[in-house]
Amino acid sequence: MRSLVVNAGQLLTMAGPDRPRRGEQMRSVGLVPNGAVLVEDGVILAAGLRDLVQAHERAGSAVLIDAGGRVVLPGFVDSHAHPVFAEPRLRDFAARLAGKTYAEIAAEGGGILSTVAGVRRATESQLAQGLRRRAAKFLESGTTTLEAKSGYGLDPETELKMLRAIKAAGETSPLELVPTLLGAHALPAEMKHDREGYVQRVVEEMIPAAARAGLAVFVDVFCEAGFFTRAEPETILAAGVRVGLKGKLHAEQLSRSGSVPMAARLGAVSVDHLDCARDEDFAALAGSDTVACLVPGSNYFLAKPYPPARRLIDAGAAVALATDFNPGSCPCWDMRAVLSIAATQMGMTPEETLTAATVNGAWALGLGRTHGTLEAGRRADLICWEAEDYREIPYYFGAPEIAWTMKRGAVVHSRRDFRL
Repeated sequence: MRSLVVNAGQLLTMAGPDRPRRGEQMRSVGLVPNGAVLVEDGVILAAGLRDLVQAHERAGSAVLIDAGGRVVLPGFVDSHAHPVFAEPRLRDFAARLAGKTYAEIAAEGGGILSTVAGVRRATESQLAQGLRRRAAKFLESGTTTLEAKSGYGLDPETELKMLRAIKAAGETSPLELVPTLLGAHALPAEMKHDREGYVQRVVEEMIPAAARAGLAVFVDVFCEAGFFTRAEPETILAAGVRVGLKGKLHAEQLSRSGSVPMAARLGAVSVDHLDCARDEDFAALAGSDTVACLVPGSNYFLAKPYPPARRLIDAGAAVALATDFNPGSCPCWDMRAVLSIAATQMGMTPEETLTAATVNGAWALGLGRTHGTLEAGRRADLICWEAEDYREIPYYFGAPEIAWTMKRGAVVHSRRDFRL
């Protein structure tokens, strides 16, 4: 199928260097007034000024899609999410609002392990069905590519069940799902006194099984006091590398671990959270291709200080933004809310937030050469925003206003009152 998107009042191509954007590069959005995009078989043939794109030899027979003077940009690439679970943690939410600490909530049966219990009870089909429902919400919010972590199984059987559910949902939903094995999310209750044994299980059972079955692209570890220490993530990430799985790391979220230089040295695609990062972490990231993925929605929900976005960018790190969608600390699938928080609470410019949510988000998933920009040869993932100026996207908050979402060249979501 061939389509020609025309009359984009502002077309944000995000064109630029073929690498993670950093420093001043994050302020360039490739703005083209009165733009157009020519798409064929899910791939962009041309993008730019309308007259030039319409002069393309294949434009004449394309189906026209009129953007109506709206803002058109790449679909959001949400590079950190935990969207596979059985039920929300509403009891935890109420308990935290009543003043209880995480430790108290966990002692009463809440926290990560309560979600683990629900996921273990659920069937693979039930988990896949729940993920499909949530996938529709992401598409309605302009997200076209989403990382999907396991991590609520904490045993080989259930972790693989979660990864199979992700694969099943991805085969039937237009949302592109990128699977990550997060077996090292916490210690399961049955092995809370055997840390070494559980790490061995992750390394010798979960990682090889996920790789053999082609169920994961990444291995992730929650590096945090009380969870997994600095030495354990290095062992786990190295095990992933040996079988072809790239590394990611939850780092410096609740306390200081000093794990960022290690992750960069091992070639981790991203290090995420970074609330407690320091100058030496900034330098390690500035000198590597590892992306700093910030998830301020969880800071908002937990009423915690925000990660140092301004200092990271000014130090030369490539910064991405993601939702961290999960049932415990960030029940938010709307990237617009994340962009608004980043702009108003973390000192990022509108342009930086959009770069962080598109092209740098793509690099944080190892997809920077195919996703995140509107250029010839790239994936035809577009969103048309109900706005005349791209700065409206982080300016307004409360609900996404997407006229339509295009994934692989097909419109997969549109407003009821919008007609193509």
